[in-house]
Amino acid sequence: MGKEIPTRSEDYSSWYNELVKKADLAEHSDVRGCMVIKPYGYSIWEKMQQALDKMFKDTGHVNAYFPLFVPKSMFEAEEKNAEGFAKECAIVTHYRLKSDPKNPGKLMVDPDAKLEEELVVRPTSEAIIWSTYKKWIQSYRDLPILVNQWANVVRWEMRTRLFLRTAEFLWQEGHTAHATSKEAVDETVQMLNVYAEFAERFMAMPVIKGRKSEGERFPGAVDTYCIEAMMQDGKALQAGTSHFLGQNFANAFDVKFATKEGKLDHVWGTSWGVSTRLMGALIMAHSDDDGLVLPPKLAPIHVVIVPIFRNEEELSKITVEVDKMAKTLRDAGYTVKFDNRDTQKPGFKFAEWELKGVPVRLAIGPRDLENGTVEVARRDTKTKEVMKLTDVATAIPKLLDDIQENIYKKAHAFRESMITRVDTYDEFKKVLDEKAGFVLAHWDGTPETEAAIKEESKATIRCIPLDAPEEAGKCIYSGKPSSRRVLFARAY
Repeated sequence: MGKEIPTRSEDYSSWYNELVKKADLAEHSDVRGCMVIKPYGYSIWEKMQQALDKMFKDTGHVNAYFPLFVPKSMFEAEEKNAEGFAKECAIVTHYRLKSDPKNPGKLMVDPDAKLEEELVVRPTSEAIIWSTYKKWIQSYRDLPILVNQWANVVRWEMRTRLFLRTAEFLWQEGHTAHATSKEAVDETVQMLNVYAEFAERFMAMPVIKGRKSEGERFPGAVDTYCIEAMMQDGKALQAGTSHFLGQNFANAFDVKFATKEGKLDHVWGTSWGVSTRLMGALIMAHSDDDGLVLPPKLAPIHVVIVPIFRNEEELSKITVEVDKMAKTLRDAGYTVKFDNRDTQKPGFKFAEWELKGVPVRLAIGPRDLENGTVEVARRDTKTKEVMKLTDVATAIPKLLDDIQENIYKKAHAFRESMITRVDTYDEFKKVLDEKAGFVLAHWDGTPETEAAIKEESKATIRCIPLDAPEEAGKCIYSGKPSSRRVLFARAY
């Protein structure tokens, strides 16, 4: 196929952008800042959805759907939330167009069709959902409410990048209501753990679980928990968040319930979400200069079979054997693609499926039929072996499990190599400039210090790791006392 994409060392940003396009994952839309997710990319997102949806339902959650539009006054009810998203909001002011009398064939906004109240296109759904919960909740018997929705949201981004940051994106957002603070906190932590398990078990991407600093919290939350991942260019990526909302939204929307003791109290809430940004994480965590490297659990195609033939007769004989092999694998739950196109040579097909990250490639020709063998190539290590046809049914599932584990181990080893402990601000800046990655450093806990470090170094506190041990030290910036290290990084 020739040189398809730049190398990561040449230009990491161009490598990413070109890989997304050349691997047929997504492309820029004619609508500025928006993207078209192509079938191959969407099939990966569907796999993510299916796995997460099962995990949500296994923890007692159910799916619902809420409106795309939020009345402006409703959106303003929780002030911190409204202020936090105000600069990203798209607003609907009119509900009709009409022909422009000065320019026939063109349309203009109909001034007589102005909405009585402007509508915000949801950047997140807390407002519309909590206004709904007010109708649903009267008593402790109505709690908990454990609802998730799969939806699109709009956040008007000026600088966009496919999957990582677009004006419209797909996501899920969970919104739960509880009778006690403890139940809500437990829910928040439970969903953080669900996200971490998904990232590590399905995406093969190691993550660090932690709490956000006050300056990085979700607007309107009492506490925000997150999972942070390391990309191959040494930048961090926030891969999921889970928020303890306290009673903030219940207060804003006056959502009260009668307790078992007969008193009235405000409901305790959570919200949590992951988005198509996970697609960007998946690409940047594992892929190489030849294309995508997909963990088998999320690969749309597990095995591609490429026949090597010179004429129709040879292809017919190969097809008989391939049909049996493919059926066996499909019956075992694997997706198989038989690339029997006669318009492309085998070398082109090999490069194409390598670019698209298919975990296992089988090649079979006339000589293989005579010998009862098949050539097996794995995408992660690019190694090949010759295998007996009779062994395929048992060997391929084991191979796919090994690939999944190997991709995780490689990413984990890289992540560990990119964590550096520092004790001075000079060390801190040097690591960020020369190595990048995560930096574990002491911070005095003040927003002023956090803001100054961000301004000077472009690094943010990614999280306060949940497993961070108590450790007396001095803040790298102010020299004031600190009780534990926090995780800094430059990030997407």
